[in-house]
Amino acid sequence: MSAILLIPAVAGCGSDGDDEPKNVSAKTAALGTITPGVIKVAVQPYAPYTSVQGDRIVGLDGDILAYAAKKLGLEVKPQVTDFAGMLAGVQSRRVDITIGGVAWSADRQKQGLFTDPPYYSPPAMAVRSGKTYKTVDDLKGLQLGTVEGYVWVKSIQAVPGAELHAYPDANGVFDDLGAGRVDVGFLDPLIIIAAQKERPELKIDTQYMTPPTAAQVKAKPAYEYFQPYQTGFYLPKKATKLEKAISAQIDAMYENGELEKLVEKYGGDPEQFLKPSADVATARRGVDRPQDWTPPSIAQ
Repeated sequence: MSAILLIPAVAGCGSDGDDEPKNVSAKTAALGTITPGVIKVAVQPYAPYTSVQGDRIVGLDGDILAYAAKKLGLEVKPQVTDFAGMLAGVQSRRVDITIGGVAWSADRQKQGLFTDPPYYSPPAMAVRSGKTYKTVDDLKGLQLGTVEGYVWVKSIQAVPGAELHAYPDANGVFDDLGAGRVDVGFLDPLIIIAAQKERPELKIDTQYMTPPTAAQVKAKPAYEYFQPYQTGFYLPKKATKLEKAISAQIDAMYENGELEKLVEKYGGDPEQFLKPSADVATARRGVDRPQDWTPPSIAQ
C-alpha cells in the first residue's frame, strides 16, 4: 500500500473506551499507548500483509507487530478502516499505530513517526510466464498495468511508448495480464506471489526489476517509484517511547532471524526484502534519523 498516494480523509477508527488489561507492568504502561497495556492498530484488509481474523491481525506486518507487542507486554487490538483512514487515525492519535506496507516518505514523517523499516519492498512485476523484463528500458512500448492512485501510475507514464492501464483493484490487473491485454503489472510483491499460488490458470510469474540508475532518475524523476522503497510502522508524533521500543524489537528481529522466517512464510525472498538499497540511509539521515544512522539489514 505504500503504493497508494496519500489522500486526505477523515475516517473514524473506533473509540478509546477499552478497559485496561489487568496487571500492566510499569514498563509497559510507560510506553504511553492510548490505553495502557493495549496497542490500537489501524489496518485495512490487504492480504498477505494485513488481514483481521477474529481479534487478530495476520499477515507479514501483522506477525511482525504481534512479535514486538508480545515482547513489550502489549495486547494488540485492530481497528479496520481504509488506507486514508489508517494515516488519519495515526495523525489525529485515535490509534497508536498503523501497519501494512506503509512507505516512509519525507512528507508523511512530518505528520507522524516511522519505526525502523520492518522490511524493504523491492520493485516487483507480474509478467506472463515465459516473458522476461529486467530494466526500465525493457518496458518501452509495452502495455503496463497498475491500480488507480498507486505511485506506479507516474512511473508508467514516464516510460517512452508505454501505455498505462489503470484498474480499480489488483484483480483487474491480473485478469488483463492473464488475458494478454497487459504485458506487465506493477503491484506490491507479496500480492503478486499470492496471486501466482491462488490463480495458477493466469500463468503469471513474479520478477524483480533492476532499479533505474541515479542518472536515469535524475533525467526522469518519476522513475524513482521503480526503485525499492522502505516500509515502516507509522505512529503519532508524540509516541516517541513507543516508536523507539518497537524499532528496537524490529532491529532485534533482523539479528535473530525472525524476520527471515516471516518473509519466507509469506513467499518473499529475504535477499530482496531485508537488505536496504543505498538510498535508504541517505533519505532518512538528518530527517528523522541521526546523521550516522545505519538501516537494519540481515547479514550482507
